[in-house]
Amino acid sequence: MREMASERGMTILELSRVAEEDDSIDFEIDERTARLADSGRSFVMDARLGWHFIPHSVKVFLDVRPEVAAARVFGAGRTAEKENTDLQATVKAIAERTQSERERYIAYYGIDYLDPAHYDLVIDTSDLTPDEVVEEIVDHLRERGLVSDRGHG
Repeated sequence: MREMASERGMTILELSRVAEEDDSIDFEIDERTARLADSGRSFVMDARLGWHFIPHSVKVFLDVRPEVAAARVFGAGRTAEKENTDLQATVKAIAERTQSERERYIAYYGIDYLDPAHYDLVIDTSDLTPDEVVEEIVDHLRERGLVSDRGHG
């Protein structure tokens, strides 16, 4: 979605608002996701509905407390996300985007992407470093026999 927003000269929140009235946005994202699934390549994807369109995948939900998410987004200083003028505005923008996407996906597909039952692993990243998150994911993959210990110290 970030790529599509950039292609259109919009922020993600602006594109989400357009998508509320124009379902072709979400369907284009879905099509792009499905093409990846058919590529035969291994990849890591950051997507709200990737698990739905790529059912034979390992599905990880990275959760975070809203105030932590906002601090991370605001701290990243993404110039394309101009609604993030301060921390409180960022909290509001994230909440609006989440609600917009949740309602659309329920309407389109009858699924709530925030339901942890859809995922193989749920990690609250609020108090973890990126390396700790990766380690939890790799441990999960190792437990499932999908990665070996070779090359991991």
